[in-house]
Amino acid sequence: METFTPPRPFVPHPDFERDRRRSLHDLKQEIDKNAIDLPLLPLMQECMNVTHCFTLQCCYGHFVHAREPDRENLVPLSRYTREVGRIEYRIAYVAFCIEDAPEGHELYSELEKIAGLDPAFVQFGSADWFWDQMPDTYCLQLEPERMRDADSGDVTREAAIRIDELRGPFFERLLKIMYRHRKQAPNLTAG
Repeated sequence: METFTPPRPFVPHPDFERDRRRSLHDLKQEIDKNAIDLPLLPLMQECMNVTHCFTLQCCYGHFVHAREPDRENLVPLSRYTREVGRIEYRIAYVAFCIEDAPEGHELYSELEKIAGLDPAFVQFGSADWFWDQMPDTYCLQLEPERMRDADSGDVTREAAIRIDELRGPFFERLLKIMYRHRKQAPNLTAG
């Protein structure tokens, strides 16, 4: 995120509905192009049904090293028993725009609590880059605290294994939250 900050307070966002429709349309196109990391597909589909937020970007997190040089690989580092050399971690995160409404404030509180899963590795906040483009944007990210301001960086094998352990519960909690917040939204992505 490079400009990750503590969560900012909500501000007026009069174009929330228009921005949500545009975002849902863009997300549907990304899903149709298979451009979403496969493990995130159920989460992104569930997010489309939550009327008081929308997603801006997401990433499942990727470990890049000598045995897996593909920057988009999804292979957990724990699958390798041998030394893999330098490990670059490309962060797991979801960026949301949340409506300044009671339901949005409730969602915000629940997302904020996910950071309690392991504060040394999970952060909730704002990112200047997203906020400058659209108000009321928040990021939930999974990376070592020392890297909280970066999109990627080198990690130790121990940190990578811990991220592997946290990634499942991190995204499962997020999916459950979105499921609870789901409302039957009109199909805004049709046509």
